[in-house]
Amino acid sequence: MNSPDLWQRYRKHLFHDPETGLMLDISRMNFPDGFLARMEPALQRAFKEMEALERGAVANPDENRMVGHYWLRNPALAPNGEIAAEITETIAKVKEFAANVHGGTIAAPGGKRFRRLLVIGIGGSALGPQFVADALGMADDRMEPHFFDNTDPDGMDRVLVRLGTGLAETLTVVISKSGGTKETRNGMLEAQAAYRRAGLDFPRHAVAVTGAGSELDRIATGEGWLARFPMWDWVGGRTSVTSAVGLLPAALQGLDIDRLLEGAWLCDEATRRPETTNNPAALLALMWHHATGGRGAKDMVVLPYKDRLLLFSRYLQQLVMESLGKELDRTGTVVNQGIAVYGNKGSTDQHAYVQQLREGINNFFVTFIEVLRDRERKSPEVEPGITSGDYLSGFFLGTRTALHEKGRESLTITIPEVSPATIGVLIALFERAVGLYASLIDINAYHQPGVEAGKKAAGAVLNLQAEVLAYLRGTGVPATAEEIAAAIGPGADVEAVFHILLHAAANPDHGVRLLAVDPLYQSRFTVSG
Repeated sequence: MNSPDLWQRYRKHLFHDPETGLMLDISRMNFPDGFLARMEPALQRAFKEMEALERGAVANPDENRMVGHYWLRNPALAPNGEIAAEITETIAKVKEFAANVHGGTIAAPGGKRFRRLLVIGIGGSALGPQFVADALGMADDRMEPHFFDNTDPDGMDRVLVRLGTGLAETLTVVISKSGGTKETRNGMLEAQAAYRRAGLDFPRHAVAVTGAGSELDRIATGEGWLARFPMWDWVGGRTSVTSAVGLLPAALQGLDIDRLLEGAWLCDEATRRPETTNNPAALLALMWHHATGGRGAKDMVVLPYKDRLLLFSRYLQQLVMESLGKELDRTGTVVNQGIAVYGNKGSTDQHAYVQQLREGINNFFVTFIEVLRDRERKSPEVEPGITSGDYLSGFFLGTRTALHEKGRESLTITIPEVSPATIGVLIALFERAVGLYASLIDINAYHQPGVEAGKKAAGAVLNLQAEVLAYLRGTGVPATAEEIAAAIGPGADVEAVFHILLHAAANPDHGVRLLAVDPLYQSRFTVSG
C-alpha cells in the first residue's frame, strides 16, 4: 500500500476521543473492507453481554460471582445501594488513611513518620500497583514504594537490604483476598521476621487489604494491625487496580487517585458506546480477532515508547492471558484459546528483537503506545534542531514503517502524556477490550481454573517433600532419589523427588547433604547429625 492510500486508510479508521486525548490507529492492520461489517452482529451481542455484566449478572459461574470492576469508578452503576456505599466509603477511607499517614497522625512507634511503603502481594495484587507506582512515581513522592511480589527468599532479601534501617519507618500493606495465597502468606511471614530482627513490632507497621472474614482479616484483627481495607468477591485480582488493592498503595505513595479513577471512568464511558467505530475497546477487540483469526494464532507484542510504561506489558500479560487463556468455551467445547503477550520498551526494542519482528517468523502483531509529551521542561538539543525526544518519536515512526514494509501488522495507541488520568484510561481500555473479545470467541474471561490447578500441583509437591524429608530422617541411611521414591510408595514421582533433594541440599534449612557422583542422578542424599 503506497503512502497516499495509507493516509486515506488512516483518516478513515482513526479513533480520537477529545475528552481524554486517546487516539487509536488501526490502519496498519490488514483487515479487509468488509471485516467490520461482518463482525458487527457478534460485537453487538458482546455489547449486550457487557451491559448485563455491568448490571450485576453472574459472570463467574464457577464461584457464583458477579464481576464489578466497572462499578469501582462509577458506584452508581452497582446493582444495589449497599455495594455502591461500600465503594464510596472505601475510597474515602483510603484517602483519609493516606492523609493521616502523610500528616503523621498515623505514625510508626516512637512517632516516626512512615516514609517507605512495602507492598506484599502476588499476581493482580502486585502487578497493577507496581505498574501504577512505576508509571507515576517521582523523586518527591510522599512514600517510596517497594514490593514483595514472589516467594523468592533472595528477592525479598534484596528489598530488605534496600530498606535497611529505614524499615523502622516502613508501612507494610499485605494484599490477599482469601488471606490464604501462599506466596503472599510467605512474604508476610518474611516481613514479620525482618521487623522482629530489627526489634520492631510488625502489627504497628501493618495494614491488610483482604476479604471480610478471611484468614488475613482474622490475623489483622487479632493482632491489632493499623487498618483493614476490603477486597470484594466481585472484583478479580487482575481487574483490581482501581479498588483498594491499587488505590491504597497509590494514595500512600502520594499519587492522585481521583484523577486515576476519573481517567478510567471517562474511558469506561467511551467504551460503552454501541457504535463500533466510535468505541476504542471494540476496535481493539476486533483487531485482536482479525490478527489471531479468533484463535490466538498470533502473539501480541506491546511496545510502549516511554520508560514509564515499561511494566505495562507485564501488567497486560496477566490481564489478557489469564482472562483469555482457556481450554473450554462456554459450551464446554475444547477450544484452547488465548493470546500470548510480551513486550519491551522503545527504543530498546530496536536493539533487542525488532530484527526478528521485521524479518523473522510473522507470528505476531504489534501494539505501539505513543506518548506525545516528552517531559515538563524544554529539552536540550542533541543535534541542531533535534532533541532526544525527537529521536524517540523518530524511532517509533521508523520502526512502525519498517514493520509495515514487510507486511507486519501493528496498531498504535496514542496518549497525550503519562499522568494519573491517562494511566486510568489505559487500564480501563484494555479491561473492556478483554471482556468484549472474550464474548466474541465465546469464552469466560472471569475465571481461571488453570491457576487453581497449578496451586494444587504445588501443594502436592510440598506434601511429597515432607515425605522425602521424613524418610531421610527416619532411616539416617544415604539413599538415591530412586530408592527414596520407591520407599515412599508406588506412584511417587522420581524426578520431583530428585529436584526436591537437590534444592534441599543447596540450602541449610533442612540439613540435607548431597553425596555427589557422576552421573548426578545416581547421587545419594542424607541428613546431617
